[in-house]
Amino acid sequence: MVRHRRRHPRGVRTLAVGVAALVGLGLAGVATVTLDRDDAPEPAAVALDARERADAAARADRSARESAAPASPTAGPTPTTASPTPTATATRKAAAKPKVTAKPKATVRKATTPKPKPSWVIPMAGAQITSCYGQRWGTLHAGIDFALPAGTPIRAAAAGTVVKAGDVGDGYGISVFIDHGNGYLTHYAHQSSVKVAVGDRVGVGEVIGYEGSTGDSTGPHLHFEVHQGQMWNQIDPAPFLRARGIDVAC
Repeated sequence: MVRHRRRHPRGVRTLAVGVAALVGLGLAGVATVTLDRDDAPEPAAVALDARERADAAARADRSARESAAPASPTAGPTPTTASPTPTATATRKAAAKPKVTAKPKATVRKATTPKPKPSWVIPMAGAQITSCYGQRWGTLHAGIDFALPAGTPIRAAAAGTVVKAGDVGDGYGISVFIDHGNGYLTHYAHQSSVKVAVGDRVGVGEVIGYEGSTGDSTGPHLHFEVHQGQMWNQIDPAPFLRARGIDVAC
C-alpha cells in the first residue's frame, strides 16, 4: 500500500521588506524574507522590525557622511621662525661701521663778570690807625700811622715806579717812594727792610717791604704819606683815599 505523504498546504506568505543599504558602500538591496505561514510574525512586530532597520540604516548613513567629510583643521602650535644667524661678512661690516657717539650737551653757564681790580688799596689792611695827619706839638705830622706786628708786609697803594728805596734820613728811616704818574707820589717810612729797588715797576697791592721801627720811631708801624705835584708836598691822605673808595678812620 502506497502511503501518500501529507503535504502541508503551500500557503506561504512572502514578506518583502525593502531596506536601503549603507550609503557609504553605495549599495542598495532588497531583503526577501520567506516565512512559513505557521511561523509568520505578527504584523505589528514586522512593522517595528522595519522601523528599527530603517533607523539603523539612517545611523549608518550619517556615520558614512561624517567619515567622508574632510577633517576640520585643528589649531596647532604657531610655527616659530628662527632668527637668521649673522654671517661672518655681515659681522665684519657691522664692526667696520664707525660708532656714532652722542655729543654731550653743552652746559650753559652764566657768564660771571669778574670784579674790576681796585686802582687803589690801603697799604696795610686791618691795621690800627694810631695817628692821623695834622699838627703835633707844633710840628706837622704829615701822614697816617698804621700799626701791626713787626714784619707785616707793606703793599703799594697803587701802581707806579719806585723812585727812592732805602734810608732817606730826616727821621724817616728805611723808606720807599713810588711815583704813580698822575701827579701823585706815596711815601712808606720806618720799614725794617725793602723788597724793591729804584726803577722797579710795581702793581697795586704788590709787596714793597716790611713793617719796622727805623728812624725816629717809638715802635713798629708804617708812616704813610701822599705827595701832590712834587716830592715833599704832603697832603692829608684820608680824604685822598676816601675819594678813591678807601675809608680810613681819621
